[in-house]
Amino acid sequence: MTETEAAADLRRAGDVLAAEAARYASFGWMRGTTGNLSVVLDRDPLRLAVTASGLDKGELTASDVVLADGDGAALGPGTPPAEAGLHARIAQLTGADAVVHVHTVASVALGYRQPGGIVFKDLEMLKILGHPAEDEEITLPVISNSQDMRVLGDRLEAARDPRMPAVVVAGHGLYAWGPDPRKARHHTEVVEWLLELELAGR
Repeated sequence: MTETEAAADLRRAGDVLAAEAARYASFGWMRGTTGNLSVVLDRDPLRLAVTASGLDKGELTASDVVLADGDGAALGPGTPPAEAGLHARIAQLTGADAVVHVHTVASVALGYRQPGGIVFKDLEMLKILGHPAEDEEITLPVISNSQDMRVLGDRLEAARDPRMPAVVVAGHGLYAWGPDPRKARHHTEVVEWLLELELAGR
């Protein structure tokens, strides 16, 4: 791939991520400059487009993304978010091509209340995650937070359930993923709906 083609790919990814970020920001899930999104551009070696650090996620443009490697380190101009390394780890572990990280009240509150994981069963919305609406329990893992993305990645790897495309980081927020940004969005929105229902005390 030429340098011009790589730049065009990054810009296209930036267009998509800016639109997705604006959607999440409109829900109040990316307040201020919090949260981050990524999309895989290449897997050999792993290369990610990640929303840049320190920017209002409701006002991103196509140029507000950073090219990062498999460790989350920048490969070009801009500063990737501190969590870029975890985005890369999730992409490697799950095969996902898009990762969403949002800071929602429900995810933080339930991470404190149910540190052993949050169990869902007999809910129609589970069908969006590929599970029957009856007679199957599925657990959303909760892991303790760390500022070290390698440590956090190890915790996620140990706790994750391949049937659940999401994890809660206690005191921090929700990570969800999927094969493309649209599917990752659906997973994020459905898991957040389940969390809000649980928080309401169903």
